[in-house]
Amino acid sequence: MACRLSHGWPTIALYGGALALGTAALQWLDYQRMVRSNSDDVVIFVIALAFLALGVFAGMRLLPRAGPRAFDGNPAGREALGISPREYEVLLELAAGRSNKEIARALGVSPNTVKTHVARLYAKLKATRRTDAVAKARALGIVR
Repeated sequence: MACRLSHGWPTIALYGGALALGTAALQWLDYQRMVRSNSDDVVIFVIALAFLALGVFAGMRLLPRAGPRAFDGNPAGREALGISPREYEVLLELAAGRSNKEIARALGVSPNTVKTHVARLYAKLKATRRTDAVAKARALGIVR
């Protein structure tokens, strides 16, 4: 024997809405009870937030800001690798993307001398090509 609903959709929606409103009212009352019983904790939390904001504000205003560190070329790293001052000049030119002939003209040496310096840089940086050498030098902080 099948049981048929004698109520239509509007009646069901009305009962559902009444149940939802009742549940919301109970939740509101529970929230009010919780706020009243924990009001001291809420006040302490608000005061802590105010002090946090004051501390951050004062810190930003009173403490000096650290500026960007000056680039020094990591002299300790260069010394550990055994890179000579002339090889360092060649490495800077490599990082600038210059060819061996351009480097030779800029430094006043022959292209063969530049090739020798580049080969020594490859060995010291354990690189196989110019881009590897420059990438490893950048990772070590030797060039920008």
